[in-house]
Amino acid sequence: MLVAGMLAAGSPALADIYRYVDRNGVMHFTNAPTSGKYKFYLREPRPSRPRPGMPDRYDPIIAEAAQRHGVPHALIKAVIKAESDFDPQAVSRRGALGLMQIMPANLDILEVADPFNPHQNIMGGVRYLREMLERFGQDLQLALAAYNAGPGAVEQYRTIPPFPETQEYIQRVLRFYRLFQKV
Repeated sequence: MLVAGMLAAGSPALADIYRYVDRNGVMHFTNAPTSGKYKFYLREPRPSRPRPGMPDRYDPIIAEAAQRHGVPHALIKAVIKAESDFDPQAVSRRGALGLMQIMPANLDILEVADPFNPHQNIMGGVRYLREMLERFGQDLQLALAAYNAGPGAVEQYRTIPPFPETQEYIQRVLRFYRLFQKV
C-alpha cells in the first residue's frame, strides 16, 4: 500500500525513511517521524547531478562545436567556465540557462529545444558566440561583451559597454582562455 501510494503520487520529495515496530510486530514506516518510537532506517539516495567544476567532462562536445563553428576549443571552454562553471543545470538570476547561459528568448533562434542538454546548449551557445565574433569583426573583446550584455549594447556604445559586470566578465573569460590554451 505504501509503495502504491508513492507511485501514485508521482515524483516524491527526497526524504529519509524511519520505522518502528509496534507491540503487535507490525512495522510502520514514515519520512516524517511523529514520535520518538521511530528510528532511522534508510537514507533515500540523492539523484546524481554532474558536479560543476569538471572542465574535461564536456570536451568531446566542445571539440565538435569548435570544429563545426570554427571557434577555438579553449575559448568555448573559457566561456562555459565563466558562465556556469560547467554546471549544465545552471540558471542565472536573469533566467539564462545551462552551460553557456542561453537566454530563453534565444533558444528557438539557436535551435535549442532543451537548454539543460549539454550538447544542445553548447552547440547553440557556440553558434551564438560565432555570430558575435563575425558581427564584431573577430574582435574577441567586443564579441564577449556582446555575448554578455547583448549586441545592441555594444553597438550603442560602439565599444565595450561601461557595465562593470560586462568588463569583469571579459577579463574573467580571457583569463580562463589563457589558462585553457596551456592545457
